[in-house]
Amino acid sequence: MDLKNRPRRLRSTPNLRSMVRETRMSTSSLIYPMFVMDGKSEAHEISALPGQYRYTVDMVDPEIEELLKAGVSSIMLFGIPDHKDELGTQAYAEDGIIQRAVSYIKNKYPEMFVITDVCLCEYTSHGHCGVVCECGRRHDVDNDRTLELLQKTAVSQVLAGSDMVAPSDMMDGRVAAIRSALDENGFTGTPIMSYAAKYASSFYGPFREAAGSAPSFGDRRSYQMDYHNRREGIKEALLDVEEGADIIMVKPCLSCLDIIRDVYERTNVPVATYSVSGEYAMVKAASQKGWVDEKSIMCEMAVSAYRAGASIYETYYAKEIAECIREGRIG
Repeated sequence: MDLKNRPRRLRSTPNLRSMVRETRMSTSSLIYPMFVMDGKSEAHEISALPGQYRYTVDMVDPEIEELLKAGVSSIMLFGIPDHKDELGTQAYAEDGIIQRAVSYIKNKYPEMFVITDVCLCEYTSHGHCGVVCECGRRHDVDNDRTLELLQKTAVSQVLAGSDMVAPSDMMDGRVAAIRSALDENGFTGTPIMSYAAKYASSFYGPFREAAGSAPSFGDRRSYQMDYHNRREGIKEALLDVEEGADIIMVKPCLSCLDIIRDVYERTNVPVATYSVSGEYAMVKAASQKGWVDEKSIMCEMAVSAYRAGASIYETYYAKEIAECIREGRIG
């Protein structure tokens, strides 16, 4: 090799590193997951998610204001009702916890973009994501009966003011069913962010404690995806786009970076990912032991998602990541 004409690496200076950075992030792409519960004047810290809380509707203001101040203008709401039953009726009740929370937040903070989770697991007495099949196999869910309730849930949430619905149930055909129900009720412009590639994962454990949504029997492997399967994730994403999904969600994030890349390369809609409760809890636990630098790990995990192809990142670290973006540490 002619040493005089050899390729040269760019000299690393802070300004130059920022100028040539391949992966860019913005606070507008962050979504913060937030838990709301029935009751009044209460905020309970979630033991499995240090620093995260369940709020009654009248207690959300400080958190909403902190998010907006940090530059985070999108939240995803998860509801925790006092009453649960076989059909998850509080998911689609006119005065349900999510419906009241959405109405309150949108009326007081119209600049906050509110996304609502469409699923029954937080509302059913058995903790499954749909109506349990009455066929002698108690771990099965009746797909078609569940679709009707998901339609009612999505419509009730949008009537309350939800800006976007996010079905996370993994029932077959639910995107088309929800799109049809929204259109029939005049909500043709309401977008759907579909959890298209949602794998049956052990990373969800802390969330199930937070939402009180662990199945009382069996598990969710009959309707959530097998994490051994890569091509199935692409298939599910393409099907949901065909049914009318506006954004595709891949979940969990850290163990599915290859799926994020696959979906990004094979679809023409934005790709979102959810850095789930187990990812957050692991970083919190390790940082509390002094084994890792929390902020550095948090930033590296976020960048890996965007580098893989995500353009939307849902995370319990939304405020902290927004701060790092403002500081120029990432982004």
